[in-house]
Order: sequence, then structure tokens, then C-alpha cells
Amino acid sequence: MRAFDREVVDVVWETIAPMLPRPVDDHPKGGHRPRIDDRIIFQAMLIRLIVGCSYVDAEALCGWQVSDTTIRARRDEWIEANMFDDLFDHALAAYDRRIGLDLSEVAVDGSLHKAPCGGEGTGPNPTDRGRSGHKWSMATDAVGIPLGWDLDGANRHDIPLFEPTLADVASRGLHLDIETIHLDRGYDARKVRDVLADFGIDDAVIAKRRKPGEPKPVVPTKVGCHSLGLRWPVERTNSWLANFGQLRRNTDRRTCHRHAQICLAIVFLLAAKLIDHRDRFDPKT
Repeated sequence: MRAFDREVVDVVWETIAPMLPRPVDDHPKGGHRPRIDDRIIFQAMLIRLIVGCSYVDAEALCGWQVSDTTIRARRDEWIEANMFDDLFDHALAAYDRRIGLDLSEVAVDGSLHKAPCGGEGTGPNPTDRGRSGHKWSMATDAVGIPLGWDLDGANRHDIPLFEPTLADVASRGLHLDIETIHLDRGYDARKVRDVLADFGIDDAVIAKRRKPGEPKPVVPTKVGCHSLGLRWPVERTNSWLANFGQLRRNTDRRTCHRHAQICLAIVFLLAAKLIDHRDRFDPKT
């Protein structure tokens, strides 16, 4: 997997390192065990994110250099310091500066995945015989770069997640440049159109719902045709993210932990694209 490439890992780590909170040594005599290096913690998180294993297995795959308890504790420290959100914002800004976001065609869609341990932000998955699952609603630009998302249980419909998803995009000021938004027929509702109006998005391509027994309408097959819609970028992005084991089958029990994993996964995707862009247009570096 590309996120295991040494070059990509090193670039992401160099970005993360300055953002990490400084440890506070409050022991009166300094008589405690040495603090585990943050780079080892990062490596354990990376292994768990990609492989989808437990923290105990990640501890073993790291050669028992760090305990699973320490990994969890350090993860919570980084979440409390807002490191994962800042990291995503930094990576997205770097992509926009070097390559450029294409907000002419934006797509939004949800994606269902397994969450066998249940917990916060999970629910019965209608596509998995009612087993526990989680769901994300993702907004992407014209080539599939994630712009914002929202998390909830697998039993939640796409429409209630639509407004929080756009609100996450708007928190970065990106909604002002959206020209056209593409949605499937699950979003064909007045509430969705009201939300679009509230965010100042006038042009929306929403697939129409069909009545029972109504034949499927014939639409042009030319890619990029306005009537066909451009929903495939978000579908591809959901597929990219599902390649990460912990996103495909998540065993965390808190929404903030899943959110941190999605931030980190997207950062790896953006870092790989920035490296490819550099190698293509500036090979001397």
C-alpha cells in the first residue's frame, strides 16, 4: 500500500512532528520511566490504521517497543491537542496551493462499513444483516479530494448527514467556490434543496427518485454529461479510504477515534499525490 512507502511516511511524519504537544514532566524527582518516542507511537498507529489489527497486535508488529496502553494514551493526547484536524487542514491547504482544488464539480455520498465492537456513533447496518456498523458522509472535489465529512451510525440516512457534511466544508470556506454539486437519488428531497439554498449553492444535479415499477430512465453515457452527473469521484474516494483496514472494519468505540483515523488516512492520500506531482513537474528535487 502506498501509505507504507518510506517516502510518504517520512513526509507525513515531518509534518506531524512540529504539531505534537510537548510532554509535561510533573514528577517531583524525575524518577519515572523514559518516555516512548513519538515516532514509534506514530508507526504503531500507522500499522493499525492500514492493517486493521488490534492495538495488541500493533504492539507486536512494532517489536514490543511500546505497549498498547501507551499507544491509546498518546492517541488521546494528540486528539485533545487537535493535532489530527490541524494535520488534515495543513495537508489540504498544501494540496490547494501546489495542485489546486477543483470545486467546479463537487460530489457528496455516504459509505457504510463494519464496526463489530459497537459503541458511540454506530448502528445496525442495513447492508450487513443488521450487524453493527458505522458510516461516513464525504464531500469531494471534481477529482475526488476530500473536502469535509460527517460520521454517524450505519442506520442513519444520507439526508440528516448532508447538512453537517456541508458545514464541515464551509468551516474551511470552501463552499463559497462550489459551482455544481452532484447527489444520488437518496438526496432527492426538499430538505436537501433548502440546505443547499442556505449554503448559497444554486446549481445541483440530483438524481430523481423512481416510483415502484417505473422503468429506469435512459441517460447519455458520455462521461461529464450534465444529466449523467459526476458522482464517481466520491465513490472512488470512498473506495480509497476503504483500503485502510481500520476504516473498513473499525474496532474503536468512540467517534473521535474514527475521526482521527479518517484524518490520518486522507493525509496519506494527499501526501502521495503531492509527491507524485513534485516528481512529475520537478524531477530534480
